[in-house]
Amino acid sequence: MDGPDEAHRRPAGVSDATVEALGKLGEALETVERARGHLYSLHQLIGHADLMLDDAVALFRAAGHHDLADGVGRELLGRNVIAGRWTFQIVEDFDDGYYTLFRELDRQARDQLVGGRRHLYEAEMKERRRSPGHPGHEARPGAGG
Repeated sequence: MDGPDEAHRRPAGVSDATVEALGKLGEALETVERARGHLYSLHQLIGHADLMLDDAVALFRAAGHHDLADGVGRELLGRNVIAGRWTFQIVEDFDDGYYTLFRELDRQARDQLVGGRRHLYEAEMKERRRSPGHPGHEARPGAGG
């Protein structure tokens, strides 16, 4: 059969509006996933910058700038990036709160409305846009020749 697998077919009785709403929720979750990646980038970049301060302090000290070395070491080295928090704490709060809730509500919506199926909006878009029977336009892996 030349079409999507069962996991990517709309269940009977599910409206276009429902598929569109689930697609938009999924798109929003994908955007949050990207934001989460940027948050982890922030975490790693700030951590790396903090470790580089060790070298800067040592170099200032070696150059005879002891007051500047002391100031950077005291004021900036190991400083919280947000009141009371290092970036690992920000990442943990995000993951345990907003991110976990977002994923759970997306899963609940899909379970309740379409039996847990994912990416129905995209699967139907693929069917509208592909050229059946043309190489590189197969509906699913292993369907081509």
